[in-house]
Amino acid sequence: MRGRARLTVLCWHNVEGTWCFPSPPGAGLRGLERQFRLLRRVARVVPLSEALDDFAAGRSIGARNVALTFDDGYADQLELAVPLLERLELPATFFLVPGLLSGTVRPWWEVAGWAFARCRRQRLSWEGQELDVSTPELRRAAYKRVGERLKRRDRAARESAVDHLVELLDPKGDPGDDRLFFDWDGARSLVRRGFAAESHSLNHAILSQETPQEQERDLNESRRRLREALGVAADLVAYPNGTIRDYSAATVSAAEAAGYQFAFTMRSGMHTAASAPYEVRRVPMTPLSGLRAARWSLQDALADGRGR
Repeated sequence: MRGRARLTVLCWHNVEGTWCFPSPPGAGLRGLERQFRLLRRVARVVPLSEALDDFAAGRSIGARNVALTFDDGYADQLELAVPLLERLELPATFFLVPGLLSGTVRPWWEVAGWAFARCRRQRLSWEGQELDVSTPELRRAAYKRVGERLKRRDRAARESAVDHLVELLDPKGDPGDDRLFFDWDGARSLVRRGFAAESHSLNHAILSQETPQEQERDLNESRRRLREALGVAADLVAYPNGTIRDYSAATVSAAEAAGYQFAFTMRSGMHTAASAPYEVRRVPMTPLSGLRAARWSLQDALADGRGR
């Protein structure tokens, strides 16, 4: 059984639709409940930190272990996901951004999503690109294209570019991004209710685009603030965005130097005893995706179908 020990870490963000992750009203909670009930039936849902400790200590934990994680601190995680988790008696870990908890950082991906979704323009000329934004479908496609380019610059340059995009697109209304995420009181509520709070960087910068010195400062400061404000160990960190392009060798070094024991990516796969501790893989999920996106990594659990 020791050789078969494995852990599948699933990751969600918002529950209901946002500018960046749109969905029909109510569909998110219904989908999330279906997913959680299926996982509860076919897998062993375990606390993330405890499972990682078991791996580190060489204890056998079997092959059907799943850990649930949420990134960013969207308000509906607290309002919708947490009551559902409590009702089903499922543990979960929340990777939080102190800058978002404090309201000192704007979620650029949501602001840009709003600017494209509510723009008053028919065309966008931006950094040598001519983009048609005359229909909802074309606006969504343009947003995705521009968003990928925004990820490939440092935080200061990205924020400046988003401000310029908002000016060019002249969107209607207000993005409401200050209401999309919970604050420190919400984070304290999570901890009081028995859920794990861990680090998702200080400002949700794409770490590979920052200098090594800035990465060290960011990850150290994020851990310090979470420990002081929430009384948690904050031994885990999830790299923002988390693809192979979004962290580097300098990021891994910074995470280790800051005292984190494990760091998480958004590269699909399972964690085993042989996995790199600062490149733990997670399977990205949305409440609307069912479990098809993760079915290949849950095949043992789905095959035998036994209870917890």
